[in-house]
Amino acid sequence: YRPERESAVLEKIAQRNPGPLPTPQLQTLWREVMSVCRAMEEPVKVAFLGPAGTYTEQAMFKQFGHAIVGVDCVSIDDIFHAVEADGAAFGVVPIENSIEGAINRTMDLLLNSTLRICAEVSLAIRHSLMHRTGDMTQVKTIVAHPQALAQCYGWLKQHYPQMEQKPVSSNAQGALMAQNDPTIACIAGDSAAMMYELQKVVVGIQDDANNRTRFVVLGKQMCSPSPADKTSLILAAPNKAGSVFQLIEPLARHGVSMVRFESRPAKQKGWEYYFYIDFIGHTEQDNVAKALAEIESQAAFYKCLGSYPVTQ
Repeated sequence: YRPERESAVLEKIAQRNPGPLPTPQLQTLWREVMSVCRAMEEPVKVAFLGPAGTYTEQAMFKQFGHAIVGVDCVSIDDIFHAVEADGAAFGVVPIENSIEGAINRTMDLLLNSTLRICAEVSLAIRHSLMHRTGDMTQVKTIVAHPQALAQCYGWLKQHYPQMEQKPVSSNAQGALMAQNDPTIACIAGDSAAMMYELQKVVVGIQDDANNRTRFVVLGKQMCSPSPADKTSLILAAPNKAGSVFQLIEPLARHGVSMVRFESRPAKQKGWEYYFYIDFIGHTEQDNVAKALAEIESQAAFYKCLGSYPVTQ
């Protein structure tokens, strides 16, 4: 599995496609061809947030194709552990949502993990309210992953303000609960509806029609440059005036475009922060390497999470 090579193939397909088949569908076909070819050597094991039917599983198939072995994990922590312990070659975890922002558990685990980011996947999130029979008069509780409940907060407040909302480990887990209990409805995606034989009561209940989640692929390998790359860092600034500005100023001076900047508390230290930065470019590019050398020399903490192909 070489994400940078596969990204280059898919980009060439986009450039050369004369139609009539739309480019996204053509790329999907080619991704499945590459997946089957990889499996002829040895099926790739990929850890994902289970059970089957989650958005993380959809992101995994979107990135790797279906000719893989999925390793079902009950938490984001377990995905990291599976890859670190060689129970899987790669893991797929959510890192940010366009409505709710960063997935804090993923960010915290990246700080101390030895794993690298090998690729990213962007997935449109379309939530539906589901029930075993579609009869909401029996329902006492709506279950979903906490992120899904938050992404549908406005709709739920308007239509079911008195209904109990219960967070669960994943939307697929909620779908399984709804399958077995007529007093429970769930929020999940299309794959969960098919897998657990649920009726869609209302489709598209997310508060933002453009709701998307970005996932990252975790592994132990480094990616070579591709046609378009992104690099992720974790930094801490010295405790002095202007230190954050001085820390990131080399990016601008060397013509490196920063696309994400977030902070997380340093839990072992009171009122100190780690900064999570994404920028366009690969560590092997001259201007990027010069900027990073300057940043590392003055950072109180420096960790490069990897360079990887930008999602299209």
